[in-house]
Amino acid sequence: MKTFMPSYNSAEELAEIQLKGLQWTVNHAYRGSEVYRAKLDAAGAKPQEIKSLDDLKKLPFTTSKDLAVGYPFPLLSVPMKDVVRLHASSGTTGKRKVLCYTQKDIDDWTHMFARCYEMAELTSEDRVQICVGYGVWTAGAGFQLGCEKFGALAVPAGPGNLDMQMEFLMDFQSTVMCCTASMGLLLAEEVERRGYKEKINLKKMIFGSERSSDAMRDRIRTLLNLSDMYDIPGMTELYGPGTGLECSAHNGIHYWADYYIVEILDPDTLEPVPDGEVGEMVVTTLCKEAVPLIRYRTRDLTALKPGACSCGSLLPRHDRILGRSDDMFIVRAVNIYPGQIDSVLSNLKGIGSEYQVIINRSSGKDMMTLRVECEQGTDPAIHNQKAAMVKDAVKKKLLVTPEVEIIPYGSLPRSERKTKRIIDNRNE
Repeated sequence: MKTFMPSYNSAEELAEIQLKGLQWTVNHAYRGSEVYRAKLDAAGAKPQEIKSLDDLKKLPFTTSKDLAVGYPFPLLSVPMKDVVRLHASSGTTGKRKVLCYTQKDIDDWTHMFARCYEMAELTSEDRVQICVGYGVWTAGAGFQLGCEKFGALAVPAGPGNLDMQMEFLMDFQSTVMCCTASMGLLLAEEVERRGYKEKINLKKMIFGSERSSDAMRDRIRTLLNLSDMYDIPGMTELYGPGTGLECSAHNGIHYWADYYIVEILDPDTLEPVPDGEVGEMVVTTLCKEAVPLIRYRTRDLTALKPGACSCGSLLPRHDRILGRSDDMFIVRAVNIYPGQIDSVLSNLKGIGSEYQVIINRSSGKDMMTLRVECEQGTDPAIHNQKAAMVKDAVKKKLLVTPEVEIIPYGSLPRSERKTKRIIDNRNE
């Protein structure tokens, strides 16, 4: 089959590609966007002054506020006649983030996504059931176009409708499913409940849109007898999903560094953090035409993975997304991210993958309750013992002592989209 992987053979060759792309992007944005031109002028960063990758730090940052101010077509750097499509974010607060695409942007995104399927070691014989949102969202279009470009069979099922998903799995014998991890767990438990495990042919899952804990992955893998699972990053501002993928070595996410540059910065000082340390991901596109991004602050928290990957790919890696800087919640002056709780619980025996954090305030004091499912078949007589184990582990890792409730397997709600795990009642 055709390969969609980059052709460079060394870090030096990649650096040359990135510098050329950076120079093009700054020049393109400066000429095409009044907003970018004003920002670059204010920073004293003229396009002709970008002579090395170190000059990246001279460039001003872009944030989601820049996208909100320019609604509905923010940071547009090409004439409107060259725009062939738009996509938008979910818009949970205020107006949606609307991003425009030229045909080249669509082609580049499709190529990147086909690369994801190649890295997941799919073949043209695979049947890919795409259980994500279609419409103005980037997910459905991205997964489908990439699948067709790669050459596998796309089954555009869309999100939800568990009965239909089960029917498709059996009738079409889908081998790969693309969905949220929450949907994956819901489907896996339903397959077990209905006794369909031997009637389907599902081998792999590709998870996007939310973080999946190791415990959740292990549960899904066991219930469905999967050969592999992959985490896929993506946000509307940066094309959409498909801008990288976790390889079979499962030691970080390879990102397509020939299409964008990643910086990991301290979110407070905006200075680089050492490889391996968590910081905010900042991205700069290298060939995006309609809405190029210059040092865009994603708010996603992750770390760069040092060294070479055992899979042999030269593509650099970052860790799975720990969370977003605006996902952080504070309990008794301690900053906590949902990913930290995932990590603690995934390392405890006899604990399920599902949990819920409930935060209340009583008499001016924060109270954090952690409700955790036990593994299926656990004797209720040892719930108190499990609760003490969880309480001790959380206290040691997060420096906060929660009240812990161990509840039976299957007690917490399942979701076909993203599962809401943090319930903060302090502002109500």
